[in-house]
Amino acid sequence: MIEVTGNKRILSNCKRLVVKIGSALLTANGQGLDLQAIAHWAGQIAKLHQQGHEIILVSSGAVAEGMVRMQFEQRPDDLPSLQACAAIGQMGLIQAWSSILEQHHIQTAQILLTHDDLTDRRRYLNSCDALNHLIEWHVIPVINENDTVATDEIRFGDNDTLAAMVAAQVHADLLVILTDQQGMFDSDPRSNPDAKLLSTVRALDEKLFEMAGGGGTLGRGGMVTKVRAARLAAKSGCPTLIASGESEQVLTRLMSGEILGTLFTSDNDRITAHQQWLAAHLQTAGRVVIDEGAVKAIKQNHRSLLPVGVKAIEGHFERGDVVECVDQQGRRIAVGRINFSSRSADIVKGLASDKVKQVLGEARSLEMIHRNHMAIY
Repeated sequence: MIEVTGNKRILSNCKRLVVKIGSALLTANGQGLDLQAIAHWAGQIAKLHQQGHEIILVSSGAVAEGMVRMQFEQRPDDLPSLQACAAIGQMGLIQAWSSILEQHHIQTAQILLTHDDLTDRRRYLNSCDALNHLIEWHVIPVINENDTVATDEIRFGDNDTLAAMVAAQVHADLLVILTDQQGMFDSDPRSNPDAKLLSTVRALDEKLFEMAGGGGTLGRGGMVTKVRAARLAAKSGCPTLIASGESEQVLTRLMSGEILGTLFTSDNDRITAHQQWLAAHLQTAGRVVIDEGAVKAIKQNHRSLLPVGVKAIEGHFERGDVVECVDQQGRRIAVGRINFSSRSADIVKGLASDKVKQVLGEARSLEMIHRNHMAIY
């Protein structure tokens, strides 16, 4: 009862929502975009919009639509073909959302993003300003990954992650990921018929990865990417709700307080805009391997990273670049702006602060990464 009450309280306080709808819910069994399904979603979105909710829509389906328009039976494997399918399909995808939402007297805006757009500080701030203006104008942004210019993102990226990054960027109150599954189960329901649906989980619980399975044919997701997305959103203090898009009127029911799917709660308070930008870095300039003492100092005591806690330096980077901090098992602990080049960092790794002064001089910062320039995972 306490858990259900907590879920209702979180949902009742949500005004700004990032809603991600996957390919399986927008395409008609490989027959291109399902306009009837899109009209169904548009009706729910319009109702929430009229109630005062601020909606940012992350929509999949471009590659799938492009495949159908080109009469491809299987998803291409090579990058140029995938990029071409995305470009072709994106025309139909945005046209569908725009024309159907216009019937509800709602204007839409197309925004195509790559991870680079959200990890470059200037582009991050520019896109953030544009999104906030659209929201103020009561326009619904329709966001998709810019697959046509993406490189490895088209193979390894996914709109779940993109939605989480956008949720952090716009300070969303809730990220809703709609899929063809009911939510998060304690084991893979496709292989275990006795698997139980979980109502509430901690987004940062490492055990969630053991419960998650793989992806489908049209999409690039699966429960693993949704767990990762929920963890990424949780870093900025945003909870995530994963629910079945096949449930009748799922969005309006959720916002009316009905308990559906799985709520991934966040342990974190809201973090600064600078830390949100740092947390968006899925690709970094290099890696800093840290010992157990440094892991504890960062995660539990919220301290800066000192050279004494560094075991190894990987990659080539300059002072001010964003690097990844990992433990000795390779698990990501934090990302941050480093105060040393890779060459200098390698020289002072493992040294106490007084030794760092002797090696590099008094003028150099003693912190390898200052706490204010770090996002913890």
